[in-house]
Amino acid sequence: MTQRMKHIAEDIDDTLFTFAEYNQSASEEIGYSNYSYWQSTIQVFFKNKVAVFLLMVIVLLLAFTFIQPLLPNQKLPTKIYNDPVTNMQYRNVAPNSEFWFGTNSIGQDLWSRIWSGTRTSLIIGFMVGLFEVIVGIVIGAMWGYMRKLDRVITEIYNVWNNIPTTIVLILLTYIMRPGIFTLIFAMSITSWLSMTLLVRNLIVILRDREYNLASRCLGTPIRRIITKNLVPYLVSVIMLRMALAIPTAIGLEVFLTYIGLGLPVDIPSLGNLVNEGRLLMMSESLRYQLFFPAIVISLITIAFYVMGNAFADAADPRNHV
Repeated sequence: MTQRMKHIAEDIDDTLFTFAEYNQSASEEIGYSNYSYWQSTIQVFFKNKVAVFLLMVIVLLLAFTFIQPLLPNQKLPTKIYNDPVTNMQYRNVAPNSEFWFGTNSIGQDLWSRIWSGTRTSLIIGFMVGLFEVIVGIVIGAMWGYMRKLDRVITEIYNVWNNIPTTIVLILLTYIMRPGIFTLIFAMSITSWLSMTLLVRNLIVILRDREYNLASRCLGTPIRRIITKNLVPYLVSVIMLRMALAIPTAIGLEVFLTYIGLGLPVDIPSLGNLVNEGRLLMMSESLRYQLFFPAIVISLITIAFYVMGNAFADAADPRNHV
């Protein structure tokens, strides 16, 4: 065997090989990767064409709701318009060149009311969703990581969670003065529960893993362990919950208005518009007053749901390349 290997070595052409020179500075260089979690997340998200299309729709919708009052020849959402010939109110006028979405039963322009109501409902939805995420992450992280607080927060959660949400909403809207702040406060005070429990359960799963035990042994502060080691693993779930919190808050606003505890009629909202259109649903010629706000609500709900799921998938590191 040895003689055969010698013959093979003699037959190899030395010109096919070159010896690598030793470079001390190159040997000290370490591997470099330009991987960025958020950049990769965005790249994966933008591969979902449906989600990107709905994102563009929502951005345009948000922009238009704030630009619409500044456009020329726009009518006021709370003003009652009269016919200059008969001096009678433009009641239940079907969509035409002057009133693009028609008018309601007292002569108000539905076009301006729908965009004003969309603006109001989106503000409520974003505020409630932001509160839910902030409070849910903070309390849920402490509840899941700090064992000393587990019993106290569990009891508070059980007591508060066993009170029906509808009763809390009804009582708060009865006690407080009707308005946008009242709705935001009433929804926020009950919406954080589900987010808190979800974050707590995920923290409990992650808190005793090896890298967290090593961090505690090295004396890493609890705040840093939670913010650096635990919360980043929850980004996908948090973004999904926040995306769903916005249409959920809008749906609650519609429900409270439906039972007569929503915003006053002088503050346009999607809930007020749907409630007004519901009363006229049996009249075929007046159903447009329900269809237009219902379409806007459906569009917002579907868009946020699809975008939330798409971003949750994109934020999962297993989907990154």
